[in-house]
Amino acid sequence: MASRRTRPKGLKRKVAIKPERRTLVIYCEGVASEPDYINGLKRLPHIHEDAAITIEVDPRSGVPLTLAERAADRSRTDEEVDEVWCVFDVEAPKKHPNLAKAIQVGSSNGVRLAISNPCFELWLLLHFEDQTSYVSTEAVERSSRRLDARKGKRIDSSAYMERRGEAARRAIALEKRHLANGTGFPEDNPSSSMYRLLASIDPGALSG
Repeated sequence: MASRRTRPKGLKRKVAIKPERRTLVIYCEGVASEPDYINGLKRLPHIHEDAAITIEVDPRSGVPLTLAERAADRSRTDEEVDEVWCVFDVEAPKKHPNLAKAIQVGSSNGVRLAISNPCFELWLLLHFEDQTSYVSTEAVERSSRRLDARKGKRIDSSAYMERRGEAARRAIALEKRHLANGTGFPEDNPSSSMYRLLASIDPGALSG
């Protein structure tokens, strides 16, 4: 009878070791659309495998400075977190107070910023179409609701996931346009640096 093949003594089976998932904590100003969108990203299988994402929503619906201070404190004290992000709006025509201070607090403490001007709904809009002229918060919210037919603030993130690369390309084009025109923050309406958060979570989305 033929003998069964055996492993030579002294050789051990190599065990594949999964790389540790990156850990990100994302502080959001909004309680509905922003977390809904980021949760949609979290559910994508390749992102779930690569990154552990925690969403922190300001329970007081605070202004950007308050949010940036909370994010800065987390960045300073939590060594287990790879990236801390802060997602907030500018608003228009009346801007949030202390925007420059919020950026300074965040940036000086290693917090990465994803700012939409005038609001997060602009980022949602860019998934479907261009927006190159100044727009108020109310107007862009109205346009965004028209495109995805939602009734309130909550969104169905699945309607956006396949278009996220298009949104990033449009946001980058807006940024280049403002740079060419010499338009700086917070006058860079419309704009959204949400594409930077997307690039960190899902870099392949920008290359597709």
